[in-house]
Amino acid sequence: MSNGTAATKKGHFPWKHVVGFISSIVLTLVALWIAFYSAFSVRTIIVLIFSLAFIQAALQLLMFMHMAESSNGRIQVGHILFSAFVAIVVALGSYWVMEFGIHLEHHM
Repeated sequence: MSNGTAATKKGHFPWKHVVGFISSIVLTLVALWIAFYSAFSVRTIIVLIFSLAFIQAALQLLMFMHMAESSNGRIQVGHILFSAFVAIVVALGSYWVMEFGIHLEHHM
């Protein structure tokens, strides 16, 4: 017997995974189009790409990691909030270092 998901063991096609995968690809392509071909200001592009990234992260947590299918939702909410905090700190910290870190004068 294969190690498939519960949906494939019952003989059903995993539509939820297909929809999640296609949605992830669409969000990625929209972000690429915004970055390469849009006429938005740099600030607007950054806000849009960060927004699409967080939407895609939430989509993947719900569709592929089965975050909504647990008996104890309170623990999962804590995990999601902590993960979101870490992701925001890493993303904004990286942006801050790339944007402002090169302009600082280093005295050695």
